[in-house]
Amino acid sequence: MLLGTVLVLLLGGAAPASAHAALRSTDPDDGSVVQRAPRHVTLTFTESVGLLDDSFRVFGPDQHRVPTGEATHAEDRSDTARVALPGKLAQGTYTVAWRVVSADSHPVSGAFSFSVGKRSSTMLQVDTGPAEDPLTGGLHTTARYLAYLAAALLVGTVAFALLCRPARTSPLRRPVVAAWWTLLGSTVVLLLLRAPYEAGTGPATAFDADALGRTLSGRPGLALLARLALLVLSAVFLLWLARRRDRREPVALALGTALAAGLALTWAAAEHASAGIQVPLAMTSSVLHLLATGVWLGGLVALLLTLRRSSGEDLTEVVPRFSRIAFASLIVLAVTGLYQSWRGLGSLSVLGGTSYGRLLLAKLVAVTALLLAAGYSRRWTARIAAPAATVRTAVPARVPQPVGAPAEPEEPDSPGTAAGDSADAGGSGDPPSGGPGDPDALRRGLRRSVLVEVAVAAAVLLITTVLTGTLPGRAQAEAARQAPAGTLPPTAQITVPYDTGTGAVTGRGKVWVTLDPARVGENGIQAVVHGSDAGLVVIPELRITFSLPSRDVGPIDAELTDRGGYWSTNAVTLPLPGTWTMKTTVRVSEVDQVTVERPVRIAP
Repeated sequence: MLLGTVLVLLLGGAAPASAHAALRSTDPDDGSVVQRAPRHVTLTFTESVGLLDDSFRVFGPDQHRVPTGEATHAEDRSDTARVALPGKLAQGTYTVAWRVVSADSHPVSGAFSFSVGKRSSTMLQVDTGPAEDPLTGGLHTTARYLAYLAAALLVGTVAFALLCRPARTSPLRRPVVAAWWTLLGSTVVLLLLRAPYEAGTGPATAFDADALGRTLSGRPGLALLARLALLVLSAVFLLWLARRRDRREPVALALGTALAAGLALTWAAAEHASAGIQVPLAMTSSVLHLLATGVWLGGLVALLLTLRRSSGEDLTEVVPRFSRIAFASLIVLAVTGLYQSWRGLGSLSVLGGTSYGRLLLAKLVAVTALLLAAGYSRRWTARIAAPAATVRTAVPARVPQPVGAPAEPEEPDSPGTAAGDSADAGGSGDPPSGGPGDPDALRRGLRRSVLVEVAVAAAVLLITTVLTGTLPGRAQAEAARQAPAGTLPPTAQITVPYDTGTGAVTGRGKVWVTLDPARVGENGIQAVVHGSDAGLVVIPELRITFSLPSRDVGPIDAELTDRGGYWSTNAVTLPLPGTWTMKTTVRVSEVDQVTVERPVRIAP
């Protein structure tokens, strides 16, 4: 359970982590009706994205997949994704399913639709495939968390041995070896699962040679390879350190710090800190955050093992040293955590208005409780350190006396006297076992206090786990300024049949009117006129007005503009909800026109 504490601040602050890219806009617009088939589909994101072989899947009105070109970046902009469409597209609604990889190495996906000419009369649900394979996602998440745990345990235990210098380091060897092997194994698993994780496929595709080659050439894959290389160097360093008797050598500290910083950098260079604003500062903050987490929380594991195995005399030196180091680590964690939280939020106004902000507030409360538990542990640390300063009494130096001189009188209560000897023999000079100054009692009290830290950290870990899968407030606020992607916005589609009584093709037909979003406020209108042969026709005038008889409002002229094949406007304001009357006037010649009324429901 203690190892769960390691994730408290590793994934916090940056949480970003899931600082995934958010879809900013699409071209064509989501839910739009275009009169001419587009040559490309272009997506724009809030940050740079990586492309996959199957980044776009386009489905036509018949629900069959439309052949497309290779996915590329539009105009060499890394925050875009574009795919070419066939030269001729049939009329109807098209669904675009997309999948890209954020700059922070997490895949994001979604879908949107657009129509050519007119919307399909029947809208069937298109199976765009799963956003993520559950087994691949579960294995990847498990391996990622194990890597965090192992890195913190490895860094914290070695730092404890180098900085706190316990008399016995043999209890720390087993956790160091276990952490090294766990980090090695989880890194290999992450490297193999990288391709299926990005593509949303099953674990069986992990051994595809082409996919593995793409992984090794991408930034996340290169970071994992660098981590493996650093682990090999770390093994050599640990073997060398095990043979050294003096662990206080500056060379050992410098080498250990460099290797730990390198390992932390393999996370910072491939995840949340590498995307967004202030990347150099964010990566530096992330490295310091990870190192401080390992030194503090990984060091807690080493401290618990030391409390069980070391003597009371050794603890009076080791525990105060760790207390000072842990306090310095907390300061680093507080500063870097605040910065990374601001970077993820953008402003305090989104704290209560976004899921990310509310989770961050909950985590702040839990972390405050964790810091209170750490402060309580420092009280036990001070009690353990106190005997070291009080028990040591100065023994007067003996002055040489001439031969035959009378012996010096002995002080009755000084060490080495009969009273002291009787105490050693079990007399009343020994303090009662379990009393306030008993080393065993102090050791047990500190151990319980550290375990309380672990219990509180488990709650923080639960909140952090949810936080890492939540879109950061900054990206969410930026994406909210644009039309929502992935879902068809609410619209009203009205078919208006007309007949002017003339025999011409334009004299009789239908007007397809789309009112978007059909809510109170500003609305857009697109109208397409079809003649008696169901083909598009050109007419001299099309006029649409809105009235609300129940409230005596209107008529409000939409003031449509001829766009060369269709009529539209984006600035008709309907101020009240209710059932409006839409009057459509179709003029096909100088003297022939007709007006048709249709009810339209306007939502609040």
